[in-house]
Amino acid sequence: MAKVSIYLNFPGTTEAAFNFYKSIFKTEFDSDPIRMGQMATCDELPELNEDEKNKIMHISMPILGETRIMATDMLEKFGQKLKIGNNTTINLEPDSREELDRLFNALSDGGSDITPPRDMPWAYWACCLDKFGIRWMFNFETKQ
Repeated sequence: MAKVSIYLNFPGTTEAAFNFYKSIFKTEFDSDPIRMGQMATCDELPELNEDEKNKIMHISMPILGETRIMATDMLEKFGQKLKIGNNTTINLEPDSREELDRLFNALSDGGSDITPPRDMPWAYWACCLDKFGIRWMFNFETKQ
């Protein structure tokens, strides 16, 4: 069966972000996070210090329904440059207005660019940028 997942990049805060999301979605990681230090070394890659070795290479977990989020820490040492909030939006469609409100309140806490839940022509809708720079949109389709 085909699946959709969302891959996120963080500037060294993947573990903190995923522990935050784990508490909100009441879920578990698919497996133990893979750390940068677990990568095979090669001449083309620069040597990592102990802090860099502990950063996340890959992590994955379910959030709602069949949707999964996955992520990595981007290391500038590898020539990676992250732009926070650069067109990453995750759309959540919970089963009730109450669940939309709960998710919105938790994810917008400490965030910015907050548009509180409101009735729109297409749905009960909200949007925010969370404290880790990830944009979330919320839709609960109202029945006519």
